[in-house]
Amino acid sequence: MAEVAVSLVIDQLVPLIREEAKLLRGIDKEFADIKDELESIQAFLKDADKRASTAEGVKTWVKQVREAAFGIEDIIDDYLIHVGQQPPHPGCLFLLHKLKIIIPRRQIASEIQDIKLYVRGIKERSERYGFQYSLEQRSSNSRERQDSKWHDPRVAALYIEEADVVGYEPQRDGLIDWLVKGSDERTVVSVVGMGGQGKTTLAKKVFESKNVVRHFDCRVWITVSQSYSVEGLSRDMLLNLYKQKGEDPPDDTFQMDRGSLTGEVRNYLQKKRYAVVFDDVWSEHFWGDIEFSLSDNKNGSRIFITTRNLDVAMSCKKSSFVEVLELQPLTQEQSFELFKKKAFKFDYAGCCPKELNDIAYEIVRKCKGLPLAIVAIGGVLSAKEKNVFEWQKFNENLSLELLKSTHLTGIQEILGLSYDDLPYHLKSCLLYFGIYPQDYQVKTKRVIQQWIAEGFVKEERGKTLEEVAEGYLTDLIHRSLVQLSSVRIDGKVKSCRVHDLIRDMVLKKIEDLNFCKHISEDEESSLSGRVRRLSITTTSDDFIERTETSHVRSILVFTNKESNIYFVRKFPTKYVRLKVLDYKCSRLLNVPKELGSMVHLKYLSLGYITAGMDGAVEVIKELGKLKQMREIGLLNVRRDDYNALSSSITEMKHLEKLHVKLSSTASNEFIDLNLISPPSKLRKLTLRGRLEKLPEWILELGNVVVLRLKLSCLTKDPMESLNSLQHLLILSIGVGAYGGSTLHFQDGWFQKLKEMDVGSSNELKEIIIDKGALPSLKKLQLFGLPKLKNVPTGIQHLEKLQVLHFRSMQLDFLQQNSSKDWNWLMEHVPLVEISPLDGNVIPNSRS
Repeated sequence: MAEVAVSLVIDQLVPLIREEAKLLRGIDKEFADIKDELESIQAFLKDADKRASTAEGVKTWVKQVREAAFGIEDIIDDYLIHVGQQPPHPGCLFLLHKLKIIIPRRQIASEIQDIKLYVRGIKERSERYGFQYSLEQRSSNSRERQDSKWHDPRVAALYIEEADVVGYEPQRDGLIDWLVKGSDERTVVSVVGMGGQGKTTLAKKVFESKNVVRHFDCRVWITVSQSYSVEGLSRDMLLNLYKQKGEDPPDDTFQMDRGSLTGEVRNYLQKKRYAVVFDDVWSEHFWGDIEFSLSDNKNGSRIFITTRNLDVAMSCKKSSFVEVLELQPLTQEQSFELFKKKAFKFDYAGCCPKELNDIAYEIVRKCKGLPLAIVAIGGVLSAKEKNVFEWQKFNENLSLELLKSTHLTGIQEILGLSYDDLPYHLKSCLLYFGIYPQDYQVKTKRVIQQWIAEGFVKEERGKTLEEVAEGYLTDLIHRSLVQLSSVRIDGKVKSCRVHDLIRDMVLKKIEDLNFCKHISEDEESSLSGRVRRLSITTTSDDFIERTETSHVRSILVFTNKESNIYFVRKFPTKYVRLKVLDYKCSRLLNVPKELGSMVHLKYLSLGYITAGMDGAVEVIKELGKLKQMREIGLLNVRRDDYNALSSSITEMKHLEKLHVKLSSTASNEFIDLNLISPPSKLRKLTLRGRLEKLPEWILELGNVVVLRLKLSCLTKDPMESLNSLQHLLILSIGVGAYGGSTLHFQDGWFQKLKEMDVGSSNELKEIIIDKGALPSLKKLQLFGLPKLKNVPTGIQHLEKLQVLHFRSMQLDFLQQNSSKDWNWLMEHVPLVEISPLDGNVIPNSRS
């Protein structure tokens, strides 16, 4: 009977399988066609946001093109999941497998036909309404407007009164000195800063100063902007030079080609000491285009460049001396002084009334030291009633005011130029900063990994994707679009942020491009259309039912650590195409067990879960399926979890960062990871909990650069073993990590270590540093060592030590080491800081 049943099933399945095979062959061809279509659409979209007309019809059409791209991406993802899967072994199971996936394949075939019809409709509307012409015409008109300085909102900077220049007096004087003093060699002086930071205003004041006017035989001011031609710049220089002398230029000036114009300018400047200002330079090729027009006769001539891009300034180094001034934001005091000069220019004698003082400070604070914003907003408020109600209303709606006020839209236009100038691959990287909350300090490693997961970072020969992405970030920083917040011990960027006004510009672009939707407690943006990314600051799950969740690719949650997230269980079934899932700053009450089935997931941060919750072992096992994992941190790990955790970590061959915290400090609880084959790419390791001994697998981590141990209760000096980690840069023997009486660093040990801290050990009495040990150490911190009576023996051998901190130390230690010998031991250390248990720095600290 069983054989008969199987035969009947096969008879029913065979026709279906044949039909499916025919369908599959069709899908393969259709799939290739829509992939080609996607490439064409993406090529168009690379410049669409810059070229699209402000006319609503054209903007709608471009949005539809982008929606088509999203739809094709969805189909590609589904195809890779269902059609691209390899079938099991032949036989009955094979037939059942084929039957099981017929429906998804048919669905994909249907979706391909739908998207082809949608794209065809877009193309027909393009021809019907002449949208393509409109885009080309817009591009042409845009170039014409850029070439006309009278349509440039920056031109107002050339006419700011001297009295309105606040905070840059030292920089002005320094620039004047660079221009009139120093080398006889031709020198390029550059001022670098973000849009609106006052580069043009500062340059104008320097250019017009009496010392500069007297020093040079001739001076020329040229506005460059994004679109320029070498012929146009050379012709402008030539016309300005003749005009200054009251002479007529050559009759054929407007007929000269590039070579002739270069020669004319060069001849004119041949024996003169000249100063030429090139304002608003964008291209790194600019200096190569223009340098041959500017002869170097060793008579102290100067070229003055203003730019938003540090790389533009540095590109001149190939053939000239270069001096670079990077402008910093104004301080709060300087900002408020400038604001008062604009807001109360015509009344109150330039002073702020007491009742408006607090509101004025708040408005100025939001400008984050950007002179353009301060001047523009001060100018708007100068025309408003000087009362608390009007100003408070303006303050509460400042972001909206920036968009609607004709006096303030220039700010967004100026900052928008920086976005328009970006290469296409950097635009998405900049927009990603708009996903994070306002004033958020973004960890470099985090955003770089998310860029990679999103597919923004393209492979470059000889570089890892991380190295390529670091280059992207450096480019954004050099272009003054991203601000550096902190630097790691190895000199790389640790964290960064964007200026609030840059963020406002980015948020507008995000909305126009449907790049991301923000879900908050107070307000929720529209969730219609294909939502690609969600930025969530609410613990409510109401939005899930209102979102076309199958289209979402990235979810980033920014609730605080005290908030509990309940809606996680819905994610695996609702968001099957996720690439990025980030709960780094949130606390989860549950974790979906099906994480391993999310095949497109490339970035996962589960933040403040733990491992001791119900079903933790199953979750840990699922993590082992995510073989591309680069970073994992688990808190409150229990004894029962270690086998599963060891197995999962062994599968993570790309793991770079591991943090494990024990659930209990009981004497019978140990961190017991048995990593037979530890991840070879691991760079950062933190273990918080009791260790029976230093695990052997740690000593096999040849690439680890950061090691932090806490509550380890080690009794044997671990330094001889840890010395085998030859690339170690940072070592922390933290709270309760070591219970022995002596730490001994022998000659030749820890050659690359740059930062070390040792602390909270009740038994440590002596630290010995042999000559030749720790030769690269720059920072040493000792804290909470009640039995340590003297400074480390041999500390004078640490020739590169820059920072030495003794914190939370007993008074007898401080008194013991306040003798004259102290200065002899510490004379080579720039910063020494000592503080007793009460935290107050004592007098013999020095810097």
